Amino acid sequence: MIEQEIRTQAEAAKAASYALAALRTDVRNAALEAMADALMEHTDAILHENAADVSEAKEAGMRASYIDRLHLDAERVASMAEGLRLTAALPDPLGREDYSVRRPNGLEIRRMRVPLGVIGMIYEARPNVTADAIGLCLKSGNAVVLRGGSDALRSNRAIAEVLSRAAYTAGIPSGAVQLLAMKDRSAVDVMTHLTGLLDVLIPRGGAGLIRRIVENSSVPVIETGAGVCHVYVDRSADVPMALQIVRNAKVSRPSVCNAAETLLVHESIAEEFLPRMADLLRADGVELRGCERTRAILTDIAAASEEDWAAEYGDLILAIRTVKDIDAALAHINRYNTGHSEAIVTNDIRAAHDFQQRVDASTVYVNASTRFTDGFEFGFGAEIGISTQKLHVRGPMGLDALTSTKYLVYGEGQVREAVPAAQKIHECGV
Repeated sequence: MIEQEIRTQAEAAKAASYALAALRTDVRNAALEAMADALMEHTDAILHENAADVSEAKEAGMRASYIDRLHLDAERVASMAEGLRLTAALPDPLGREDYSVRRPNGLEIRRMRVPLGVIGMIYEARPNVTADAIGLCLKSGNAVVLRGGSDALRSNRAIAEVLSRAAYTAGIPSGAVQLLAMKDRSAVDVMTHLTGLLDVLIPRGGAGLIRRIVENSSVPVIETGAGVCHVYVDRSADVPMALQIVRNAKVSRPSVCNAAETLLVHESIAEEFLPRMADLLRADGVELRGCERTRAILTDIAAASEEDWAAEYGDLILAIRTVKDIDAALAHINRYNTGHSEAIVTNDIRAAHDFQQRVDASTVYVNASTRFTDGFEFGFGAEIGISTQKLHVRGPMGLDALTSTKYLVYGEGQVREAVPAAQKIHECGV
């Protein structure tokens, strides 16, 4: 029953995707503007449904950081609308040619950007993702099938209904936006096997969700989200700057994937830096855990275990390691990080360059907080997620990440002549 219902919705999205791919830029942009207006007009109704989700989550004993991800207010709804407007104002990624050649036989070959087709999104309790995903997918000419977290079902349904109604009225093909409005967890497993209907799956959430989908999906997956992010305070760091960056990276919104989870401090600056840092973070309610060398300076903090170095807390907890030098910091980061975002605080340009070159992550910062890894902050209007893999796309995923390519070949009657045996090795299947 559930499988057939989901397949029917995916088939509707697939049918709509062909017309959507050919839709003019101005129609898609006007639809996003209408969607933004509709969000603002229906803010109260959306917040009403969100309040019910939040109340149920609190009754279930969900932790504060989870509630923060789930919660919407008028400002967050307005931010969602602004993201849609900014996305509408961005250049159209479709139809752009990035390669052309005229062959000796007269064939003219061009390569252009085209939509992926139908994008499946699986995400947890972040209702704003519903608006971001719909806006980015429609702007890039893709239909979308959404499966949000069951704890945000009312919020997601309210947002999707408002946006899809406005989009269809503005000329988007009916069926291009599909929300799987069901709590049954088997819906995720069904989506992972909709080969031929979904062109790609993008999971956005905790490490467990992402691992489940990557390991079980027969639909291609873009891996996103899990963030074990580090800040390394080098020996030449400006201490007031480092304090400000560490505090922002940990405290500004600890529940998100670009928040810092581990702090690394050069041993030559640790005696000066760590006590000041501890006082600052404790005032914000941060629990500190440290290695043996760190605990020799901060004698009242808990010991960090091996599990702490690999933990994505999503909460006001910070693991701290004092390291001998930048080589030790890099070794630690490349062992435990998830390929998301890493930062160094330093006044040594050589150390900064070394760090940038040797860290294996999608985004590497010098003297700035990891919290900037975000499509909105990067000028993408919004983001579909942050890719931590290396194929197709890496880092914050905006419009370009939701496109592929198509070759257009123009001829004047050319046919391929018989190929000499020595050249057949270059042909597919030989």
